[in-house]
Amino acid sequence: MTNGLSGRFLHAVRTLAPGYGALVMATGIVSVGMELAGLRTLSDLLLWLSVGMFVLLLTLTAWRVIAYRRDVMVDFADPRRAFGFLTFVAGLDVIVVRLALRGDHQLAIVLFVVTGACGLVLSYVTPWTAVLGHARRPILASANGTWFVWVVASQSVSVAAATLQPDSENSRAVLALVAIVAWSVGLFLYGAAGVFVAMRMMQYRLRPEDLTASYWVAMGACAITVLAGTRIVVMVATPMVDATRSLVAGISVVFWAFATWLIPVLGAETWWRHRHHRVPLRYDQNLWSMVFPLGMYGVCAVDLGEADHLPLVRQIGDVESWFALAVFVVVFIAMCHHLYRTVLAAPR
Repeated sequence: MTNGLSGRFLHAVRTLAPGYGALVMATGIVSVGMELAGLRTLSDLLLWLSVGMFVLLLTLTAWRVIAYRRDVMVDFADPRRAFGFLTFVAGLDVIVVRLALRGDHQLAIVLFVVTGACGLVLSYVTPWTAVLGHARRPILASANGTWFVWVVASQSVSVAAATLQPDSENSRAVLALVAIVAWSVGLFLYGAAGVFVAMRMMQYRLRPEDLTASYWVAMGACAITVLAGTRIVVMVATPMVDATRSLVAGISVVFWAFATWLIPVLGAETWWRHRHHRVPLRYDQNLWSMVFPLGMYGVCAVDLGEADHLPLVRQIGDVESWFALAVFVVVFIAMCHHLYRTVLAAPR
């Protein structure tokens, strides 16, 4: 069945990873980074590429739900994969932010309402199906870096709301409330995910094969918390903003420092996995979970440097954004080669 082109394509749809929305997240945040760097043409190209990939992935996922519903339910019940569904929420929120920066405010508002509703549902459903409602125990042995996507999804809603708030005169108070509530929830979720993943590492054997690129999401969750905080700090004044502005600003600096500390740790882990233990460095969708944090770190550092008048932090963000673009290009080429080899090319 999988020897012909149609068979290989259907197999790819059936086995489509829930976390492939990280591809949209990575492309969108690199687009935002290039916009902040002043490269409007390149940024627009990456924006529409992210939109096209989101539509494609959404179509393939809907196809998978209809044709392979059992496989989708298995993924929702798998603690190692289920949180990947939240990447679609975060991916669409990144597109909303980029559209707002571009001036497409009305379209961004419509998409934000959609992603906000989807995020609210998935943020409750996914932990229940994957963890709380799971009959098999212990669940802790299945905790991994994808659990931090729960944090990213919450903070992406905060970033989108805070970005839209200054230009939404009739709904500034509502958007400010949504931004601060989502940011606050994200803080608690980061603490919970960090505890669960740390306990898994300490109580269960951790093989080199287990340390996939998804663990970079721990840093990405820190970085998007910083970005959400800096966007909240510069929102138009409302009672909720005035009550929390200084607190949010201080916590954002602390999270940026922790994100910075995590980069050498994750880099050493990647070296240990691929160099010391010689795990082959091949393309898989988890690599997009590394590209997104790199891009998000650059954007959050630029925003933090601007909001809190920290020129050195701003310079670090500029450099990191270019590094994220380079990594994006490498992984994108690897993905295209992988798709050609596994789907388009006839097997030898």
